[in-house]
Amino acid sequence: MKRFYTILLVFFMLATAHAQHKKIDTLRLALSKATADTVRLKILMQLGTNYFISNPDSSIIFSLQAYELAGKNKILVAQARALNNMANSYATMGDYGKGIQMYFKALRINESLKNTPQIVTVYNNIGATYVQDADYKNALHYLQLAYKLWLPYASSHKLVKYNEIQQHCILFVNFGECYLYTNKIDSADHYLQICYQEAKKKDFTNLINNIERDLGEVEIARGHKVEALKHLREGVKISKLNDDVEMLSISYLSIAKLYHINKQQDSAEYYAKQALETAKAGKYLQDVLNAGNVLYTYYDEDGNLPEAYKYYKLATAAKDSLYSQDKVRQLTSMDFEEKQRQQDIETAQALYQEKVRSYLLIAGLGVLLLLVFIFWRNSMHRKQANQLLQKQKEDIEEALAKLQVTQAQLIQSEKMASLGELTAGIAHEIQNPLNFINNFSEVNSELIDEMQQEIDMGHFEDVKAIAGDIKENQEKINHHGKRADGIVKGMLQHSRASNGVKELTDINTLADEYLRLAYHGLRAKDKSFNAEMVTHFDDRLPKANVVPQDIGRVLLNLFTNAFYSVQQKEKIAANGYKPLVEVSTSSKNGSLFIHVKDNGEGIAESVKDKILQPFFTTKPTGEGTGLGLSISYDILVKGHDGSIDIVTEEGEYTEFIVKLPV
Repeated sequence: MKRFYTILLVFFMLATAHAQHKKIDTLRLALSKATADTVRLKILMQLGTNYFISNPDSSIIFSLQAYELAGKNKILVAQARALNNMANSYATMGDYGKGIQMYFKALRINESLKNTPQIVTVYNNIGATYVQDADYKNALHYLQLAYKLWLPYASSHKLVKYNEIQQHCILFVNFGECYLYTNKIDSADHYLQICYQEAKKKDFTNLINNIERDLGEVEIARGHKVEALKHLREGVKISKLNDDVEMLSISYLSIAKLYHINKQQDSAEYYAKQALETAKAGKYLQDVLNAGNVLYTYYDEDGNLPEAYKYYKLATAAKDSLYSQDKVRQLTSMDFEEKQRQQDIETAQALYQEKVRSYLLIAGLGVLLLLVFIFWRNSMHRKQANQLLQKQKEDIEEALAKLQVTQAQLIQSEKMASLGELTAGIAHEIQNPLNFINNFSEVNSELIDEMQQEIDMGHFEDVKAIAGDIKENQEKINHHGKRADGIVKGMLQHSRASNGVKELTDINTLADEYLRLAYHGLRAKDKSFNAEMVTHFDDRLPKANVVPQDIGRVLLNLFTNAFYSVQQKEKIAANGYKPLVEVSTSSKNGSLFIHVKDNGEGIAESVKDKILQPFFTTKPTGEGTGLGLSISYDILVKGHDGSIDIVTEEGEYTEFIVKLPV
């Protein structure tokens, strides 16, 4: 009976391989005849997908061609998917580092396109790759990122595509396997049962066999032989129907594991052989290696050394074969990186040429405006023939000159007074980084003397260690030097009087622009950070006569502080906390109001009155100069006759209320 079953399995595998090869041959023929880039791109993508499991090297080659063709035609969506296919193939071959690198390239493109479903897919794939690499901490991190993006997307779209629902189901399978391999059986069962019901409801037959196998492993861990065997046999059955040869091999190996645990050695060896033969037929070297190692272990336990040695040799050959593929992967990777480098150079050159054209256009417009101004001024001068008007003009110019001199004297007096107030704070703030610089410089001098002694004695290993210490100290010197530089620049910015011109400005537009600027600025430093932004802009808000750059600086400081506060609270808050920043505008009694509210850490009552003082900051050392709010206060109060109020509750929220005259 076993012999008959083996013959039937081989026949089944040959039929599957024939159908697959026929489809690939058809695609290759179509590719040779295709001339249009769009058609070729579609075929190349299909070839990359079809070769993914059976021949990952070929999948990479075709996907790379698709990536280059998509780049040539500037089809970013196709580029991202081609990168995703290449990453899948690298992960299948065990080159997880290269796979992760490709996934991140695809992620950046999808983020630029704001393609949420594909961002979720890439995060899911990164998590699955870390599961394969047994790095379950990173796996959970990226799977949770995918889940956090999926929930709001699914709730805001009434019609979610079939393949997007399937991707959500795959996400839960990956959660289940991650918990399964970290021996959190109840959590694994929870996620697997959810996706099991969804897969049956939506008829995701290509997932059910995977889930059946995982549920079988859950029951094995619980010691439930009958339930485990039922799931595993169902997984085998569906894998045959789906032509999923790799999952068939994996399921056989799980059955072998079950029988081995229950001391049924003959059955364990039989199913391990089935797993091996299936993996060999499908050329899945990793699964051949796994099955070979299992059979080697089983026969070694039996004391059957000839058979144990046979499977040891087979597993070793599979391992060697996998290592030989590393050379192919390395060459393919180098080829891709070189082409990517060339493409980056071409893109940079195109951007530079575009920038030069823009500058030339701006310069031309500037010259034209200057000529118009000169002609207009000359015309006005010719019309000023009346001596009375000329005298009035001279009187006005004289008064203006006196006013400018007086204004300059007032500005200088105010600047010097402000600098006097800042002197103590600057001395205190700048002393810390200077102390670090001096201390590390002295340590480096001592280390250099010590290194010279070790060189003289020929202790070069000690020399290397000392050189490493010197380099580390030098990096710290550089860090604290930049810190001191930042303090000085902030001080200069604080003491500089604005020479901007006031103009009627739409505060709603200005606030919206700087809100997004602040959010993306923080996202550039921390890709994992997300926050909800809610705006309530008064459509009837009158324009304000302000210096747009200065008010923009105020808003940027307030928004940046708000996002920083919710980011810090998210790190320590319980699950369920959602960072939120709200911005609203209104007008009343000839004044305009801007409210900036966050649900972050809040401000302690003991320091509330100090936060507008120069150099006072609640941020850790090195993360802030303490000048942002102080500068904002000066701009609002001294430059625009406005005000700024603070309403806060420690641990709950902070709200800044800016008031400007209309």
